[in-house]
Amino acid sequence: MTDPEQNKSSPAQPPESLLQAVRHLLKPLIKLLIRHGITLPMLNEILKRTYVEVADSDFRLEPEAPPSDSRISLLTRVHRKDVRRLREQQPEDSAPLSTTSLGAQIVAQWTGSPDYTDKSGAPLALHRSGTDGPSFEALVTSLSKDVRPRVVLDELLRQHLVVMEGDLIRLNQSAFLPRDDFDQLMVHFSRNLHDHLATAEQNVAGERQSLPERSVYYTGLSATSVKKLAKLAEEKGMQAILEVNREASALSEADGGQPGADHRITFGIYVHTADEEQPQ
Repeated sequence: MTDPEQNKSSPAQPPESLLQAVRHLLKPLIKLLIRHGITLPMLNEILKRTYVEVADSDFRLEPEAPPSDSRISLLTRVHRKDVRRLREQQPEDSAPLSTTSLGAQIVAQWTGSPDYTDKSGAPLALHRSGTDGPSFEALVTSLSKDVRPRVVLDELLRQHLVVMEGDLIRLNQSAFLPRDDFDQLMVHFSRNLHDHLATAEQNVAGERQSLPERSVYYTGLSATSVKKLAKLAEEKGMQAILEVNREASALSEADGGQPGADHRITFGIYVHTADEEQPQ
């Protein structure tokens, strides 16, 4: 029988269930780190810096009063010398994640604007240029006049985001993410997992209104059934993504430049499959 006292938190001992959850969610991250040569000492320095940054920004006694080095050391158990060093040192990764790429902007416009979608909301096949209906050239120049449409097209073809059919260019909806562009993939990886985890943390903390975070979980399935469910989830999820994207595109255009238009939202889907005997 589980001791109910075991999950009570205290300054000296956090809940065991929380520790187990942390170990569980770290496993795929550690797998990624090892694969790319990020060792424990390297991760330890990242963790120290992140502990200091979070304690500094989110655990202030007064909103406008930065905590002292001693208070941060007390909250994080990072040595005070390291706290001082990290606060004085400019982090190499202090710059925000790169802004949304032109390719991502094109996909959003192509799937969200009524100028580039049919009556059902599906993205149209575009002519490369011309005035006879919407064209790829017009789409690109509406978003940026600094890059030639041909250069953009070559890059989207390289990333398999579009396919050519004669003079027509079709959006490859199954390849929205440029998977062979590792830096860009890491932007999506970081943002998506950060926002998912931030939502979960907010819901567990219960300090603000809870946000949707739902999933369906089943075991005891055959490989055929899992494949069928994954296909269904992708189809239904893509429908939801496109619908939310169209509405977000319209609202973003209406809100542009308005006071208070400084919020953001992330909505996504994911599917995970594994053998039951495999470690999760």
